[in-house]
Amino acid sequence: MTFSQILGHDRQKDILRRAVAGNRLAHAYLFEGPEGVGKHLMALALVRAVFCQQGDGCGSCSACRKVDHHNHPDLHLMEADGASIKIEQIRKIQKELSYRPLEAPKKVCLIDGAEKMNPAAGNALLKTLEEPTGEALLILISPHPEAVLGTIRSRCQRLPFARLPRHLLDEVLRDRLGIDRTESHVLAALSEGSFKKALGRDRELYLERRRDLLKALTALSPGSVLPVLDLAAEIAEEKDRLPDILDIFQAFYRDLLVFLHGRPENELVNVDLMEKIRRVAAGETTASLLKKLESVTASRRQLDRNVNKQLAMEVLLLKLAQG
Repeated sequence: MTFSQILGHDRQKDILRRAVAGNRLAHAYLFEGPEGVGKHLMALALVRAVFCQQGDGCGSCSACRKVDHHNHPDLHLMEADGASIKIEQIRKIQKELSYRPLEAPKKVCLIDGAEKMNPAAGNALLKTLEEPTGEALLILISPHPEAVLGTIRSRCQRLPFARLPRHLLDEVLRDRLGIDRTESHVLAALSEGSFKKALGRDRELYLERRRDLLKALTALSPGSVLPVLDLAAEIAEEKDRLPDILDIFQAFYRDLLVFLHGRPENELVNVDLMEKIRRVAAGETTASLLKKLESVTASRRQLDRNVNKQLAMEVLLLKLAQG
């Protein structure tokens, strides 16, 4: 994929294009920003521009095709081995970077999920960053740059990426997925500018399962404990999806708050559930909704601390069931 084919991020494209054209690339970059907004695609577009036999990332030369297929001998891709990036992986890439490029002007190592480097791996990489070779280019990618060693961050040129504008993602989703305006609106809002969320497995969660989850949530009542426990057990089973389910709950209560304050419907996320929003909002106040939003935020913090997921969901749903 070329720079021009990547949606948005015009400032980042301009910076990288000028660096390539002027032969002023940094020896290391840190592409930082939310998941799924195009950081990895931008890194590969940069590699293609550097390796291209035409000098512009044409997409048709053999070098560009090898980059696209991840089989270029001078491109090395690294990601976590299990839960972390280990020192053995860093040592292997250090050895590769010590050799001269085989076909391209540079050897490139792309480290996706750089925040997952364990301390030993991070300190080993630091040595490479402190003594860079002119023929090596390191591109680190991370949605959580604060988790990357500060000494590593300081030796990289940091390039921040923002979420894609909702209206832009909305238009592209309608075009690519052939969905209607309501579905694209909901999907763009809940995916928070992330193509990875909008086009991946979260699409079904946001468009179909969301309705069932919100139906079950709004059916809870303070005096009925068993339905609360059943729903908590059900959603706790979806360990990998819990943050996304909390996003759905948070968006719904935000919608109720926005509706109570008389804002236009197009500012809501769940525009396909207006009847439910009107009905539920009638029994809420600004204070009660702010309290429920804080409960969702507190549960998110608890999950980050790796507490018992089912217990955390039980506590949350009991709070949300209160009138």
